[in-house]
Amino acid sequence: MNRFHVHLNVADLAASVRFYAELFGAQPTVLKDDYAKWMLEDPRVNFAISNTGRAPGIDHLGIQADSGEALAALGTRLDAAGGTVVPEEATICCYAQSDKLWTSDPQGTRWETFHTTGEATQYHAAGAPCATDGASCSPDIASVGPKVGDGAACCGPKSACC
Repeated sequence: MNRFHVHLNVADLAASVRFYAELFGAQPTVLKDDYAKWMLEDPRVNFAISNTGRAPGIDHLGIQADSGEALAALGTRLDAAGGTVVPEEATICCYAQSDKLWTSDPQGTRWETFHTTGEATQYHAAGAPCATDGASCSPDIASVGPKVGDGAACCGPKSACC
């Protein structure tokens, strides 16, 4: 079963962790200096917060797929929805290794569909544009092209990474 995903940018990570731990009745399943994540069952959601230099608020929404096949099915649905779909394979972001498909809804809200394949020891892949500029993993769909397969995250403008 797929899981809904919400990623918020926060100004004060410690205060936000305290708030959401109380709200959810659970401590984060992942807690880093700049990131926290809850993998909740009720409601079934992957809820993440980070303090990586972006403006506070919703960074992106998404759906976490249980398998590569489920991610491919979501990709078909994204194509049918009519937006630009930007694939990222074997990316490292948010302390995880994942295959991803990004798009934006008609209002410009970024949507990430992804299948996590493992953990990572850093927020971003070494050498990724977002690792040096404090940006989120989520790309600006209008300015990012598909990843070219070098194993690094593709989070910046086409001229910087793709």
